[in-house]
Amino acid sequence: MIALEFPPVNEVLRWKDLFPSFNKIALICVAAALIGSLIFLLAGRKDHKTAPKGVRNFAESIVEFIENGIVMQTMGRDGLGWTPFLLSTFVFIYLCNVPGVIPLLQMPATARMALPLFLSLLVWVVFIGTGFKHQGLGYLKNSLFPPGVPKALYILVTPIEFISTFLVRPFSLTVRLFANMLAGHILLVTFAVLSKALFQAEGNPALIPMGVLPLFMLIFLTAFEVLVAFLQAYIFTILAAVYIGGAAHPEH
Repeated sequence: MIALEFPPVNEVLRWKDLFPSFNKIALICVAAALIGSLIFLLAGRKDHKTAPKGVRNFAESIVEFIENGIVMQTMGRDGLGWTPFLLSTFVFIYLCNVPGVIPLLQMPATARMALPLFLSLLVWVVFIGTGFKHQGLGYLKNSLFPPGVPKALYILVTPIEFISTFLVRPFSLTVRLFANMLAGHILLVTFAVLSKALFQAEGNPALIPMGVLPLFMLIFLTAFEVLVAFLQAYIFTILAAVYIGGAAHPEH
């Protein structure tokens, strides 16, 4: 029989603390913030009289992607002022996602509930604050009592709108990011453990060649997780843009 022993959950999801209250997840978050900041600080120091190249060209490509692929598609030209916030959100989440496929790290920081929850609550505070800023107290009226709905239906519509707008949005943002990244991480760990167990099947050498199958699956899933890391950052950011744009312009 194959001695297949799955690592303890505590080892799959975290390192031992490097020092009190600072572990693998905290290290990845700090590194993501520093790397993201460094990229744009270096890009901002280049001579603007020359054609963009190197890190400046890379940074400008990301900014254009956020402006054209997210802001203009969801908020229009009036939303370009939100580019720095959405850019920071996208870059930070991506840099927290991608360590899931980096050797030695092999853990996306967003596979722990705390980080997706914090980011979702931040977006929640921002879009609600934006709603009150642009609409005043009318934001609650427009959100809970949508115009054009027969008054008799408000008994049903208002509770649904309250739950979907003020409760479900941060919850769905959190769970979507957390669940996708955690599922991918668990799959990678599972196929890595299975491949190792088959390659080390000393009692039954005939099973050793079978280790190639989960190894190929591991390689495929690793490449797929690179795409997932980008997609989850993109989805979170574009939903944030939709919520903010809707709060600022209820007619949209």
